[in-house]
Amino acid sequence: MPQHKTKLIINPNANMGKAWRVAADLRSIVEEFGGADWSGTVYPTHAIELAKQAAQDGYELIIAVGGDGTVHEVINGIMQVPAQERPRIGVVPLGSGNDFAYAVGMKTDPFEALHQVFTGEAHAVDLGRIEDNRGIEIYIDNTIGIGFDATVTIRSHKMPIVRGFAMYLAAVLQTIAMDHNPAYLQFESDQEKWEGNTTMLVMCNGPREGGGFMVAPDAVNTDGIFHYASIGDVTRPFMLRLVPEVMRGTHGRFDKVSMGSFKTLTVKSDRPLYIHIDGEIFSGFGTDVNELKLEIIPGAIEVVS
Repeated sequence: MPQHKTKLIINPNANMGKAWRVAADLRSIVEEFGGADWSGTVYPTHAIELAKQAAQDGYELIIAVGGDGTVHEVINGIMQVPAQERPRIGVVPLGSGNDFAYAVGMKTDPFEALHQVFTGEAHAVDLGRIEDNRGIEIYIDNTIGIGFDATVTIRSHKMPIVRGFAMYLAAVLQTIAMDHNPAYLQFESDQEKWEGNTTMLVMCNGPREGGGFMVAPDAVNTDGIFHYASIGDVTRPFMLRLVPEVMRGTHGRFDKVSMGSFKTLTVKSDRPLYIHIDGEIFSGFGTDVNELKLEIIPGAIEVVS
């Protein structure tokens, strides 16, 4: 029986609306472990508000039932309360990518994952915090991508026919064909400094994004550092060549690919940037973000897995 006051926050629209049907079947497991309260999201950013309120109401465990976007919002909600008041986090993966769930070792089956949350151990994981040139601050649990993969994310949200990894792969191929436009970036971290035309820059707390692209295979969210992978000014055929390499995590062997790690980072651009954070659009078409500051927050939250 659970010893913690528990709240489940579900995004019923995760994975093209399949999450709601699966979540209904999860109730028996919840009752088996003593019951819990449920809340459903009804609009974007709603999970932020629900998680913050749950933390303020004294819930000790919040379970994000949905995809990476739901997890991202729940974490951003609990990070709005003081550290000593933050509840633990559990994850039941019901989304398209489920990359944070992968990074923290959750079972892929939602029923097994929920059981894992109720019987697992809590451990501290790192988060990232960014601030852009508009003064907006936000927390990152898995990856933040600039350029190519942000455009992929935008395009994937417009693909209702395919789901899961196939959706992201289709968006990758479409982006290679239609949106090949490197930006000039100035990159300065606590470890190094460089600048140049850059097709893609991804900063990683975990190893994977897009449900199967191993962008930073050495990244773990408990080591107090972020990893990054950068692809320079390359041709469309070369980007196509890199797709299977990124899926395997072997892209770092190419000269046009740079990989490294950092604790603090500033990125500036000569133009507005397309940016995704944890698979959610942060800066899309028509926005004016051209500078980001990123820092690691070691052991910011506790995740049960």
